[in-house]
Amino acid sequence: MRIVDDALFEARPYVEYWEKLEKLVKDLWRESTDLNNFIELLSEEMNRAEEPFKTDLRIFLQKLESLKG
Repeated sequence: MRIVDDALFEARPYVEYWEKLEKLVKDLWRESTDLNNFIELLSEEMNRAEEPFKTDLRIFLQKLESLKG
């Protein structure tokens, strides 16, 4: 979960709904089977989300992808 924590840390200054994002990310991580499954779940959630939270999810996902390499 280190990569998820790092991505949350890097995204924090840029997101509007930090607490909502943190809760969702941690819930999805517990639900997922691995990092790829987590990204799939996050993408599904992003498709359902409305702005401006959708942008917060997009920022987090970009940070996660950059750390993933």
